[in-house]
Amino acid sequence: MYLVCGEALFDFFSENDASGMASKVNFKAIAGGSPFNVAVGLCRLGVDAALLAGLSSDYLGRRLLHVLQDEGVRQDFLVDFAAPTTLAMVAVGANGSPQYSFRGEGCADRQLKPEHLPTLGPEVRGLHIGSFSLVVQPIADTLLALVRRESGQRLISLDPNVRLNPEPDIELWRKRIATLVELADLIKVSDEDLHLLYPGQEPAQVIEGWLQHRCQLVFLTRGGEGATVFSRAHGSWSAPARPVKIADTVGAGDTFQAALITWLTEQQLDSVEGVQQLGREQIDRMLKFAMQAAALTCSKTGPDLPYRQQLEMR
Repeated sequence: MYLVCGEALFDFFSENDASGMASKVNFKAIAGGSPFNVAVGLCRLGVDAALLAGLSSDYLGRRLLHVLQDEGVRQDFLVDFAAPTTLAMVAVGANGSPQYSFRGEGCADRQLKPEHLPTLGPEVRGLHIGSFSLVVQPIADTLLALVRRESGQRLISLDPNVRLNPEPDIELWRKRIATLVELADLIKVSDEDLHLLYPGQEPAQVIEGWLQHRCQLVFLTRGGEGATVFSRAHGSWSAPARPVKIADTVGAGDTFQAALITWLTEQQLDSVEGVQQLGREQIDRMLKFAMQAAALTCSKTGPDLPYRQQLEMR
């Protein structure tokens, strides 16, 4: 079982209004949040997964709970709070890239404190962390404490997924990411994240620095230009993006992340030792599996992550 940690919220996607009235804005609300999506994505791909998150007792929080139940995500690690549900207002650009505006201060998904951290049994094979839960308090320090406690004992995967709307202090992001990369075994990062974190620096230089710690693999996603993998043991190489008619890119990174974990789980390599013993051909299959899954998500509107039967058997 894989434990995904972080925010759960509702994305409100703006829609065109046929009336053309400036006073009227149409929205379509979809359950989301990067960790939420990864947990759902894992279950859709056949991996037993749970979400460690704070959920609101309000109407939207109960809807999030129902989604998790419907998708088969374990609820053992959810904590209820009498605080609002975070809202992310999303406008999709002409190239399919989303632009976010958050309403999250004081909301339920930020309220996890160290006393809410569970004791993990041997059934928990790994932990995934990412997005703005890494930097907003009190959940940021809570997740850091959890990762420090579990690093070296369970597989730790990290996706910075930088979002400056909920936390605009990029220096705070840099400091926290610098700490977490020393504790992670597997990192997925986008070229956009690296541009925000380290403008003017070559991605390869940054990533090679990360590989000097315990991390074995870093996957760099580059949108329509494909992805590159950096392996401590086998060097780096790239693969082109899968040809697809893009509806939007919402959820593509979360799909890529879930697919990486799924591939490791299916190969029974979802452990610290498993990632350390991966060969080059195995890593390449892992990369291409994740790219195929992400391409499927890009072909659909919103974070509609794929099911295992939709992907070629690997």
